[in-house]
Amino acid sequence: MTRLKSTVVVLAVMMAASFQLQPTVAKTRHIVGDALGWTIPPNGAATYATWASRQSFTVGDTLFFNFTTGFHTVAEVSQSATADPCTSTNTLSLNPTGPATITLTRPGTHYYICTIIGHCQIGQKLTIKVSPSTATAPESTALSPSSTIATPPSAYNLSPASSPIPLPWSASPLAFAPVVPVTLLAVTLAFFY
Repeated sequence: MTRLKSTVVVLAVMMAASFQLQPTVAKTRHIVGDALGWTIPPNGAATYATWASRQSFTVGDTLFFNFTTGFHTVAEVSQSATADPCTSTNTLSLNPTGPATITLTRPGTHYYICTIIGHCQIGQKLTIKVSPSTATAPESTALSPSSTIATPPSAYNLSPASSPIPLPWSASPLAFAPVVPVTLLAVTLAFFY
């Protein structure tokens, strides 16, 4: 009986240790524009500039652009020091299907625009500064307390199935990579202890 208790204690300690070995890089899911979503902003470019100024972006975070396919797009573009991102001819990525999630993979300044004619010029653009990954907080969603995820306007008469909203968590198999070998080690040690 004593050996069984010892085995259970060793197993419990090893399993607890295995959970501590999971990756601890902070990941925040930023919902662009909060409840407004990714659309032609009512206050022009200031809308997304103000939203971005209240956020803190880090490599590994994601941007969630909530828009209806066919009415908006999201493209990452490059920009020279003197040019407006709306006039960029260098598209780094284009997501014509909404909603779209973009993972921030490198530090620096990033520029996002809607490529539908005229939308960028009247304010549907976003500039963010991304910091290198250094935080160790768990995954979270950046959404102001009184905000909800924007839904497509009913005037578009689209069924909910036409624009599914992705799940808020990461289903990455790499998140559990360290758990498996440590758990197997714990089980092995428990039997030979």
